[in-house]
Amino acid sequence: MPSFDHRAVLAQIPTDPGVYRMLDEGGRVLYVGKAKNLKRRVSSYFGRALNRRLQVMVAQVADIQVTLTRTEGEALLLESDLIKTHRPRYNVLLRDDKSYPYIYLSTQDAFPRLSFYRGPRKGPGRFFGPYPSAWAVRETLQLLQKLFPVRQCRDSFYRSRTRPCLQYQIKRCTGPCVGLVRPEDYAVDVEDSVKFLEGRTDEVIAELGQRMEQAAAALEFEQAAVLRDQIATLQRIQQRQYVTAEGGDVDIIAAVEEAGSVCVQVFFIRAGRNLGNKAFFPQVPAEADQAAVLAAFLAQFYIDKEIPPEVLLNAEPDQAEFLTAALSERAGRRVALKHRLRGERAPWVEMAVKNADLALKSRLGSRAGYAQRLEALRDLLQLEDLPRRIECFDISHTRGELTVASCVVFDDEGPRKSDYRRFNIEGITPGDDYAAMEQALLRRYRRVQSGEVPLPDLLLIDGGKGQLGTVAAVLDALGIDGVRLVGVSKGPDRKAGAEQLWLAEGLAEGEAPIIAGADSKALHLIQQVRDEAHRFAITGHRQRRDKARKTSTLEEIPGVGPKRRQSLLRAFGGLRGLAQAAPDDIARVDGISRTLASQIHDALHAERTA
Repeated sequence: MPSFDHRAVLAQIPTDPGVYRMLDEGGRVLYVGKAKNLKRRVSSYFGRALNRRLQVMVAQVADIQVTLTRTEGEALLLESDLIKTHRPRYNVLLRDDKSYPYIYLSTQDAFPRLSFYRGPRKGPGRFFGPYPSAWAVRETLQLLQKLFPVRQCRDSFYRSRTRPCLQYQIKRCTGPCVGLVRPEDYAVDVEDSVKFLEGRTDEVIAELGQRMEQAAAALEFEQAAVLRDQIATLQRIQQRQYVTAEGGDVDIIAAVEEAGSVCVQVFFIRAGRNLGNKAFFPQVPAEADQAAVLAAFLAQFYIDKEIPPEVLLNAEPDQAEFLTAALSERAGRRVALKHRLRGERAPWVEMAVKNADLALKSRLGSRAGYAQRLEALRDLLQLEDLPRRIECFDISHTRGELTVASCVVFDDEGPRKSDYRRFNIEGITPGDDYAAMEQALLRRYRRVQSGEVPLPDLLLIDGGKGQLGTVAAVLDALGIDGVRLVGVSKGPDRKAGAEQLWLAEGLAEGEAPIIAGADSKALHLIQQVRDEAHRFAITGHRQRRDKARKTSTLEEIPGVGPKRRQSLLRAFGGLRGLAQAAPDDIARVDGISRTLASQIHDALHAERTA
């Protein structure tokens, strides 16, 4: 129970909007909160059941101070300022004090300049962004310099030139400083740059495609190749980076939690184009749920940043209506917070969730975290010592064609890529994964048997009892023992976290598989090793398949005749650019329906992984 008379304090608190601060006996701020109705909100801490975190906090409260505001929006701003100032122990704390950078175009100059910019957006010229990091701005500027040679040099350098600089020599600038380009030609590059930065990449690609055809018809093949490369680069950058076909300004925010840590991933969409993303790792008090994290993050993140008309979320934040009203007031226009998404926007939120999950796993996957997972794996499998060398095999092929087996190796510090190996499988019945696994194991462990390769402590197989039996038979035939064999099969619903672990020594006795659970550190390590074997096998198979094919894959797709092939290759600058495109990108080409686009994409990425 609190050590002060909370009833007397509550009696003095009005029902107006504002901010409240809970202080301990030493006057330190424990928690800062905002409310539309201060009295009702503060009273809730003393008149209802609280979770463990709030119980601990309320037990330390010695005083409550409130500040009234005129509106909910003012309360949101004041709360965020106070959290940044006092850094209360029981608040979600976002550590992000930097302003976001922009790309600046000096349109007032006769030969405009593109440059990195951070600061207030005042004065002449145009600003594009914001970008999630300085790196994202510099990467975009480098790409623009390769695509459209608009100058990026400082004005003092530009005005002092008497001869072209190195950028002109390497074709990254057209030499406006010494009059080597006509103003109208330079203006075309500036216009293309603006279209790209505004998200109107389709217009630029269409124009480049026409110019490429004209150059080829005039036998100017070198110029046509340059234009082809520009198209391919633009397609790689674009890769269907749109939330809607019309474009728009949107932020996509996803929060994920694992092992007591939280990652919030933010994607910045401006003019319909994905400018990049940034991961945040806020300090979160125990028992704070996803809704509370998102609410606190939104309030602090947008305190000093431009708010787009829409913010897409992977869950509904606490006090969603209050946040919507406050952010709308802060932006001076309506702001929509959306979390139940369908259609083409749903995959973008899924992408943000995947990126957040990956960033969090990477953060947790430090050397200390990896050592903890190794220890958990030792305990789960009841090994005498930590597994110092783990190997895992996987098989990949396309309908039995050009089978490739992979072997990846992890030691006590993580992946040991110098010891990875691939095996091109020959002489088996197409699609016989057991025979493929047997051949790969024989080739690998004959070298182990001869002493060329060290013996692993643990051998993981991506498969169930059948695959595991094949592996055990091969090692027995080679006279190799002392290796712990574990098969990793997907659970009944094929969901990550429900994997079944089959032990070789338990097969004969009919023992049930081990199910570690989604939160098991041991299972996280097994998943990491298995997924790496999976990736390495697919990569090898794709390389082998692409090398073996002598004709264009497009010729094998029903419904794609010469005219459509020409349109596709022109739109993407060649087969390589087409292969890197998403189905929605392909469907934007005239004459290509969404169904046919999916068939083309599937044909170019056909694979079957055991």
